[in-house]
Amino acid sequence: MLTDYLQACERGLEPLFAPQPLSAVMTLSRERLVDRPHGDLPRWLAALEALPVGPAACALDQDTLTIGGVGEHDTEAVKQALQGLIPWRKGPFEFFGVPVETEWRSDWKWQRVAPHLSPLAGRRILDVGCGSGYHCWRMAAAGASAVVGIDPTILFLVQYLAVRRFAPELPVWFLPLRMEELPAEGGQFDTVFSMGVLYHRRSPLDHLLELKGALCAGGELVLETLVVEGDERTVLMPEDRYAVMRNVFFLPSVAMLTRWLERCGFVDVRCVDESNTTVQEQRSTDWMRFQSLPDFLDPDDHRLTREGYPAPRRAVLVARKP
Repeated sequence: MLTDYLQACERGLEPLFAPQPLSAVMTLSRERLVDRPHGDLPRWLAALEALPVGPAACALDQDTLTIGGVGEHDTEAVKQALQGLIPWRKGPFEFFGVPVETEWRSDWKWQRVAPHLSPLAGRRILDVGCGSGYHCWRMAAAGASAVVGIDPTILFLVQYLAVRRFAPELPVWFLPLRMEELPAEGGQFDTVFSMGVLYHRRSPLDHLLELKGALCAGGELVLETLVVEGDERTVLMPEDRYAVMRNVFFLPSVAMLTRWLERCGFVDVRCVDESNTTVQEQRSTDWMRFQSLPDFLDPDDHRLTREGYPAPRRAVLVARKP
């Protein structure tokens, strides 16, 4: 199954990458999926194979990505197959009448971002840290000519394949890679999204430069990340953990983040949204049973994390590569 997917993926990516960089990308992907796979991958693939055979009617232009219709297949069998891919973090989805209530209401983020985008129709798009691929499918539904999602988490790739099983004709591809593993300075994308990634990077400016390198001249960056309130001199570097997460390094103010983008050569930088993350947007569900945002906040004051830092606040900035 994965060999067939990788072959189709390579054909789909040929218009985007030169032969040598494409070969390097596919070699690394094969290593992670076929040659030295994750120990749980056979179990996840068995769950995937337990789903009905596609294709099926898909509604991917709405908040809950809907695959198939109620009653088309045995509901309990579909539910058991999908439960084999728990935890589901980014969504929501519905498969043949079975709702998958994910940890994150990714549709709320899309509602904040989408009104400020250049039209996606006909654009080549890179989604960095794409999770299950929820936003990739929304981009494809908006008319993108090609969408490439990258994320090193193998379970997310299998969750993406659960949707692709029923919509194989759409030009959406998932590579199990990190941003720094893509060909440098490729300049092949019209729009690059980096949402929920920057604060995980030890060197945020290097990440911004990598994103810029992936954009064509005039291309658009959509950056969503954790921020703190303050002026152009304000940035928070947690002493250890932030909201229980170990791998959080820099939380700048919007003014500081704007300066970072401008120093990296972006122009027309604008903040289009800034909002606090609520416990309604990120929480535990039957489809993600581990701790979530309510557990990461000060129980007596939800304005603070358990460590005493300002609670999660996210900003969306849009910028252009000249």
